[in-house]
Amino acid sequence: MPEGEAAAARGWRAALLERCRYCGRRENLRATVRIALAVGLVLTAINEGDTLAAGDLGVGLAVKIPLNFIVPFVVSNLGLLAAGRETSDRESRS
Repeated sequence: MPEGEAAAARGWRAALLERCRYCGRRENLRATVRIALAVGLVLTAINEGDTLAAGDLGVGLAVKIPLNFIVPFVVSNLGLLAAGRETSDRESRS
């Protein structure tokens, strides 16, 4: 791997690690997990409520239900990162 590409790869990895650490801060994680739980419960009730009530549990449902929680968790973290970037952009312009 050429030296420039290796430096770019290290920079990309460092940026990703920094973003993961930011999302993993206790105060941020507390907020995003709460959002994921609330939205996930609502989505599960809307999308799979009738199936759960009927007792028709299957592999497909076992995959769908966790996704109802994972997607809002990811989206809330992306929003957190976007808001953090916007704040740092504003601070750098000041």
